[in-house]
Amino acid sequence: MGAFMSERIPLIEVVDVVKTFSSPAGDFMALQHVTNRIYKGEFVSIIGKSGSGKSTLVNMITGIDYPTSGKVLVDGVSVTEMKESERALWRGKNLGVVFQFFQLLPILSLLENVVLPMDFCNLYAPDKREERAMDLLRMVGLEDEAHSLPAAVSGGQMQCAAIARALANDPPVILADEPTGNLDSKTAAYVMNLFEGMKQRGKTIVMVTHDRSLAQRGTRTILISDGEMVEANIARSLPMIPYAHMEKLAACWQTLEVAPYASVALDGPLYLVQSGEVVGDGRIIVRAGECISVFDLRDNNLRAGDSPLNLLALAEEDYDALVASVPSAVTRLQELASERWGQV
Repeated sequence: MGAFMSERIPLIEVVDVVKTFSSPAGDFMALQHVTNRIYKGEFVSIIGKSGSGKSTLVNMITGIDYPTSGKVLVDGVSVTEMKESERALWRGKNLGVVFQFFQLLPILSLLENVVLPMDFCNLYAPDKREERAMDLLRMVGLEDEAHSLPAAVSGGQMQCAAIARALANDPPVILADEPTGNLDSKTAAYVMNLFEGMKQRGKTIVMVTHDRSLAQRGTRTILISDGEMVEANIARSLPMIPYAHMEKLAACWQTLEVAPYASVALDGPLYLVQSGEVVGDGRIIVRAGECISVFDLRDNNLRAGDSPLNLLALAEEDYDALVASVPSAVTRLQELASERWGQV
């Protein structure tokens, strides 16, 4: 997958972005040289503890804020180089933004809130906008509440209306900042199902969340820690590890390269596959973004696939520290090995 994705043109590209905020106490670097690519059709979850820079990163993509240095491209358009008036119109046509606190206009009905982006961007024939808005409200289960004011419906219904509004202009990208943060678990699950349905219809979704179980429903996870991106494969391969431990681990890995078809010797306790594949018993055992451990038996003649294999290796002492602090990590590694080989 890694080789395939590297040949594609990214829909969203964040390049060496730095964001510094000034205050009486001094400058604070909210984002530190962040670089990432997001491709069409992905459902990317951005996770991290409070204050880590998650929402700031989304604000860079939407153009709600702009970086101190670096650049942001969306579908080849430089968000950072547009004038504010241009950016607002571009955002309305190309991005659907869903906020934690809904941001519906309180004096407008749900229907009017959904029509508003079409009016602002002058999209769709004026006599067709209300019909389209009603179709979107029907899609999120709010047809019967279309003429209600936001204050007259529940928080979950307001968020569903905000999703309908985000889809009003049929944008290719949906950005959601903690979209389930103020919802009960049942409504949050419904909202996530809506997002997954959007992905199936070809939308690209970028979602900030503090809920790790929701993050895992995406196709990829980006972990932000103190304004820096943590190795993506750590977040993907070991999702059960608390953020604090994940951040510590990020600095502990050593990079190894294995030539195509060469043997892979498990001399250490844990590896993450950055790119390439690990083959055993004539089949692919581990792909890019997955982990391989001592529980993947040493006598299975593991080797690299037909492309270079790049690994991140964890030293014995760091693995022991991980086991001591997060015993469930061992259980998960054993489960993975069992799934691959049919034994522990």
